[in-house]
Amino acid sequence: MRYWLQRAFLAGCLAATLVGCGHHHPARQGGPPLDLEEMSFRANLRALAADDSEGRRPGTPGGQKSVQFLTAQLRKFGLKPGNGESYVQQVPLVEIRAAADPTLSIGGGRGTLLPLRQGTDMVLWTPRTAPTAALAQSDLVFVGYGIVAREYHWDDYAGVDVRGKTVLVLLGDPGYGSRDPGVFKGLSLSAYGRWSYKIEEAERHGAAGVLLIHDPGPLGFGWDAVRNTWMGAHLELTSTAGQPDLPAIEGWLTGGAGRALFSQAALDYSALVAAAARPGFKALSMGLKVSGEVHAEVRRFDSPNVIAVVPGAGHRHEYVLYCAHWDGLGRDPSGAILDGAVEDASGVAGLLVLAQSFAHMRPAPDRSIAFVAFTAGEPDLLGSRYYVENPVIALDQTAGAIDLDALRGGRTRDVVILGAGNSELEESVRAFALLQGREVRPEPHPEQGLYYSSDDINFARHGVPALYVKAGIDDAARGPQYGLTQWDEYMAQRYRQAGDKYSEDWNVAGAIEDLALYRQVGERLASTRRFPRWYPDSEFSANRSGATGGD
Repeated sequence: MRYWLQRAFLAGCLAATLVGCGHHHPARQGGPPLDLEEMSFRANLRALAADDSEGRRPGTPGGQKSVQFLTAQLRKFGLKPGNGESYVQQVPLVEIRAAADPTLSIGGGRGTLLPLRQGTDMVLWTPRTAPTAALAQSDLVFVGYGIVAREYHWDDYAGVDVRGKTVLVLLGDPGYGSRDPGVFKGLSLSAYGRWSYKIEEAERHGAAGVLLIHDPGPLGFGWDAVRNTWMGAHLELTSTAGQPDLPAIEGWLTGGAGRALFSQAALDYSALVAAAARPGFKALSMGLKVSGEVHAEVRRFDSPNVIAVVPGAGHRHEYVLYCAHWDGLGRDPSGAILDGAVEDASGVAGLLVLAQSFAHMRPAPDRSIAFVAFTAGEPDLLGSRYYVENPVIALDQTAGAIDLDALRGGRTRDVVILGAGNSELEESVRAFALLQGREVRPEPHPEQGLYYSSDDINFARHGVPALYVKAGIDDAARGPQYGLTQWDEYMAQRYRQAGDKYSEDWNVAGAIEDLALYRQVGERLASTRRFPRWYPDSEFSANRSGATGGD
């Protein structure tokens, strides 16, 4: 019997264990025996990350195959449909597929810069639904980090009108750029550091174009992942796509291409980047003109969120919600399948293991347990955004959300709460991690702000305490340096790349242990009468009202 299960039984904290615990499968040739929960996890992962699912992109046969697999499994486990009589909530999407020939050239300054190459120097798209979107001699304005944050007394758009102009924006935020613990959240990225925020803020100020300068530091991933994620088809919710006041062109520039623009404008890149991280920075026109064109094909379709429920025994109209996103990126620009085994077939495989476990729990939990697999999570969290704006389960009756994302690797001595310091859910994590012989430690890469790029953020912004927990880096067998190296190598070489494939030699003991932790946290949440509170200094503390639980 697995280590985590032994500890859980000794502590008396599990009312019912994962389905099949205590039963073993004969050993693989040359390998240890497989517990049934590991067999189930591997079978789910194998199916979701198979090449014949073609990367699970929404609106494709491979994506539909994944949805059919999920609904069939949930039905087989005996879970109830989560949306009336249906297991799905259809999410209306617009796919804007940029042609392979976008153009971008920069004039002025020291001369005309050679046209930038799609995929090599830039990745461009358009959020508009017209066949052609263009910029013509648009003034280029450097807006630093492109942030308007009243709580930090910061406004990078103060005193500048960017309507009809193109903004050039740094990733991260001033705390990350300055390494000053007194600026924003210091090295820990804030919500203002994410690429999606930068684009939305530029849109609010009427920019005609938005160019982000790639930086792997606050992103956590390199240019190959950018190219695979944003080249080709771009997804938007139908409710927001095609608005005439959206920028004509949005996109990424490599770090080298971004620096070249400053050189062309005879501006000191390093000095201006440093200035952008200090209070009092003023946006400046670079004296350059941007011209470009993107041709696109538009397709509208629905793609489902998959939703199933284990009804509660007592307060069945209150819910604990587990979630992951079932979709992937499909194929890269060369046509290679992006299986997305870790990101996020592993999370959905774990979601199914937990669903089967709770379905067999006797007696049933007091609160209902909902399992939601979101569509269109890559890269803009559209499925969860649509869900919280059109909730199937009332958000004020959702006690908390627990996100499963990128389950991986062997056992660790530590656990990381991403975006720590938000709600009382974290206290349960600390308690149950301790029972597993693990401790909660700080994020190894706080500058990447992973909480803000998870589906949790959409729940938190709508007042639902949301938890994103990962295994840490202190590998139980080889120590923290090995674990950190493994994670960094994954992010650099496999994340959103063709190398993210499932292999039967994967050590998934850590994933199974993490699932036990998620199970215990959810079980406690399902049995306590009071809803978890936000911590007073959480940025989300003002978002919840009238949801306290109890009779």
